[in-house]
Amino acid sequence: MNQVSNMRLAPPNRMAKTARGKITRNKLLEAAAKEFGEMGFHAASISGITRAANVALGTFYVYFDSKEAIFRALVDYMSHLTRAWIAERVGPSTDRLDAERKGLQAFIEFVRGHRDLYRLVMEAQFVADDAYRRYYNDFAEAYQRNLAAAVARGEIRDGKNEVRAWALMGMSVFLGLRYAIWDDSQPAEEIVAAMSDLTEHGLALRDPPAKNPKKRKRG
Repeated sequence: MNQVSNMRLAPPNRMAKTARGKITRNKLLEAAAKEFGEMGFHAASISGITRAANVALGTFYVYFDSKEAIFRALVDYMSHLTRAWIAERVGPSTDRLDAERKGLQAFIEFVRGHRDLYRLVMEAQFVADDAYRRYYNDFAEAYQRNLAAAVARGEIRDGKNEVRAWALMGMSVFLGLRYAIWDDSQPAEEIVAAMSDLTEHGLALRDPPAKNPKKRKRG
């Protein structure tokens, strides 16, 4: 998870056109993350979002048509923030395996600082299924490109990169849930070390015990 791509945060005619407008729009999105994260989609309100953002109620409608519209935009916004955070911390990795290690640690750190992310994304599958699918599909497409590039550079062996991408994403998602949302007491470095051992070496015994030769039967 370390590729930043252009995100459709809202229809083109609703995008902020000035620096001040972008700041206001982002304030609304950040307030919405808190409101939806704490209340859930159905209990959350536009008035609660505007109060948290400290903007007038009418300002909300300059950027969004409805509560569902800002929820959809928020899913895309959080996807962008996640990937931007990870990409910045992965930086110029030495190779693909190094990028995987840095990417997982960055993801765990991001989730620990944005605990509303999981509730938001999970709820999206019931509120805005297209945004929910886009959230993961965008990650997967970027992941596949990164893996294919690593194969071409000779950093990892060839394989079915689509399956690899979804498998690696799935592990990151549940590691984030377990070690960032449910319990964040374990150092991220320890989690990354255990995960890296699995992805780099698999589950097979490294030095399988030699099998005892069959004893010859006496005739």
